Amino acid sequence: MAGIYIHIPFCKQACNYCNFYFSTSLQNKVQFIEALLAEIELTKSYLEAEPVETIYFGGGTPTLLTIEDWRLIIDALGSVYALHHLLEFTIEANPDDLKDRKYLSGLADLGVNRFSIGIQSFFEDDLRYMNRAHTATEATEAVKRVQDAGFSNITIDLIYGTPTMNNEQWLQNLGTAFQLNVPHISAYALTVEPKTVLENKIRKKQLAPVDDVQSAKHFEILLSEMKKHGFEQYEISNFAKPDAYAIHNSNYWLGKKYLGLGPSAHSYNGTIRSWNVSNNLTYINSLRKGQRAFEQETLTPAQAVNEKIMTGLRTKWGVNISDFGFQISNLMRRNLKTVDEHCYTLENDLLRLTDAGKLYADGIAAQLFIDDEHISLQ
Repeated sequence: MAGIYIHIPFCKQACNYCNFYFSTSLQNKVQFIEALLAEIELTKSYLEAEPVETIYFGGGTPTLLTIEDWRLIIDALGSVYALHHLLEFTIEANPDDLKDRKYLSGLADLGVNRFSIGIQSFFEDDLRYMNRAHTATEATEAVKRVQDAGFSNITIDLIYGTPTMNNEQWLQNLGTAFQLNVPHISAYALTVEPKTVLENKIRKKQLAPVDDVQSAKHFEILLSEMKKHGFEQYEISNFAKPDAYAIHNSNYWLGKKYLGLGPSAHSYNGTIRSWNVSNNLTYINSLRKGQRAFEQETLTPAQAVNEKIMTGLRTKWGVNISDFGFQISNLMRRNLKTVDEHCYTLENDLLRLTDAGKLYADGIAAQLFIDDEHISLQ
């Protein structure tokens, strides 16, 4: 089973913290869709006839597409891929784009069965700090409207660690999410990425900086509240009720194949990782000529191992170090001695992070990384 990710590179406005590729101009939307249809045809052999289990439209803001746009894209996908095994069809959405019941009904008719709604916060001060396009009222109304349209498989995104949010407000944010009765919540610490509006404004002292201590406290509150309300943390930033895991994202972490379509989208076939150009005009013009504008790399054996370590430690499933062979597993055991013992558990070779360790997941993974020299010793 494999997955397809499609990047829709348009937004109404730029969120301060965002470092994904997008454009706030819809001027080239028609040409983009034509190029996307061409890319679907050009990549039809990428998954080697493997059945498609999940489709995920991200962005950008996919809900800026019309129903007619959606129909063109989905018909093109159905013409080249076997979609009869499809379990999950997710689209990302902003609350301010979910006001039309006819639009929601149209998406359901086209096979969409899961919404990922970018709430981020239910407080106006937080939304203004992040430069979100919606209001707090629109946030709650959007979730209820999607539920009223018959969708039960819904996830919402929340962001913590903003300097505008104290501990009590974060508790209230979570409380509102629980009251909305959604089965899945993704919660991310606000990160100041290079070359973003947020970085620039913090540097110019136009916005308050992010406090890492506050973010850590919010993370502790998050873990506690999720457990109280019956959510399982199956990945560091993802929490779900039983049987409500995100299949598409879980497959990323489990190393399954996926095809990425659209500007900046990434693909992975088990050995080669590729990524499309992050430029709408270059993407469009290349596909007009029947060519794809992308780069790729073949993972070395060590890179493949390190990727499994990085992604596995982020999940509840952890990493079975014996899977990597005698030499590497011994090396990992030695490297673990440099990691605080309160940050992990190791039982029957299954390595998992504790709640304390989840705060430092990427750093711990880096301490366990190996190089190709160690692979050659196997």
